[in-house]
Amino acid sequence: MSNAPTLTRHLLTWTLGALVLVWATFIGVGYLTGQHEADELTDGHLASASALLLAYGGNGFVPTTPVPATTPPELKAHDYQQSMSVVVWDAAGKVVTRFGAAPLPDFSADEGFATLPLGRPAADWRTFSRWDARHDRKLMVLLSLRERDELAADIAEQVSEPGLWLLPVVAIVLGLAIRRGLRPLHDVTSAIHALDVHHAQPLALQPRHRELAGTVEAINLLVERYHAGLARERALAGELAHELRTPLAALALQARALRDAPSGQVSAQDLARLEAEALRAGDVLSHLLALARASRTEFEEAAQPVDLAALAGRLVAEYAPRAHAGGRELALLEGGALEVDGHALLLELALRNLVENALHHSPTGSLVEVQVNGPGRWVQVSDQAAGPSAPAPGGGEAVQVLGMGLGHRVVEKIAAVHGARLELDDGTRGRTSYRLVFA
Repeated sequence: MSNAPTLTRHLLTWTLGALVLVWATFIGVGYLTGQHEADELTDGHLASASALLLAYGGNGFVPTTPVPATTPPELKAHDYQQSMSVVVWDAAGKVVTRFGAAPLPDFSADEGFATLPLGRPAADWRTFSRWDARHDRKLMVLLSLRERDELAADIAEQVSEPGLWLLPVVAIVLGLAIRRGLRPLHDVTSAIHALDVHHAQPLALQPRHRELAGTVEAINLLVERYHAGLARERALAGELAHELRTPLAALALQARALRDAPSGQVSAQDLARLEAEALRAGDVLSHLLALARASRTEFEEAAQPVDLAALAGRLVAEYAPRAHAGGRELALLEGGALEVDGHALLLELALRNLVENALHHSPTGSLVEVQVNGPGRWVQVSDQAAGPSAPAPGGGEAVQVLGMGLGHRVVEKIAAVHGARLELDDGTRGRTSYRLVFA
């Protein structure tokens, strides 16, 4: 899947494509609007110039008196036509001719642009004045600022109107593009919702994008592990139920035999057998509870740093008197500190199972060793390679439950919770060793 397209690129392509489309559309609309407004301005200037030229005749404007302040709408040839006024003075400052609605300004020798307050009440007029080449006449053109501002507002409105649609259009187009770009993610989500966790069926989906392909693979792997773990739990539960049924049936038979036995004829052997079956049933139940605790701890409790060397030393100190009483020796071989992230109660339970199993299955006079190796990140319990048939303290049958592997099932479950593995060295150098190796 290294060459597969990514969802990020897919979504970015749709988003940028939508933005480019909107941007190009508004650029085109703005360009066309600018061209249209430029044409309108040009036409307005032509209309204004024609109005002035039509009023000019001979040596002056006709009429020579100002026209009304407001030009009738029917005389306006164009929306952008502006009503300009003209005043011409001679060199002495006498008005030669005058046209337009502007009040007569004061004569001044200055040239160029200016803004003058004229009339009563005063209103601002924009003016431009200059002398002719021989300095015999001065001409001034006047335009009302109010009319100019109205024209500017109209142009700004025409140009900015497309911008008012920019945000809603971008929001709608981007929303559609993002929705389309996220369609593969929605397909995966729908497939996950339709997944039946009670059946080991993987997601029937082959996404083209790299991120989603990894997600689908992870979900399928999770489903596979879940069902594999569920199958193991069911098989173990069935095995434990079967093992528990046997001592319970034996308990019932022994209790009935004791009840039906004549008074005073109950033998010590019958009582010992009854006790052994009760211990066996209790042992199976304890391992069943240990498995339940391991499963619950895996999902509910946070892992904490655990010093396995200190834990092994504490267990050896606890079991040493019991081992000595049974005619065995228990020793601790330290090989450096070993700290792992895990659950202290579960790790203690695993080591207890290994130590008890070794003490139960090693012959009298043997040595049981608990060894911790920090560099190798493992801890092991080894004993004489006598196998499950070794005599147990007290001669009872309850200890045979561990020999059937139920205790080791518990240890394997705890090892799996901590990402470790349980290794067996059966009979090498005359010893049996169970080793917990941590990653």
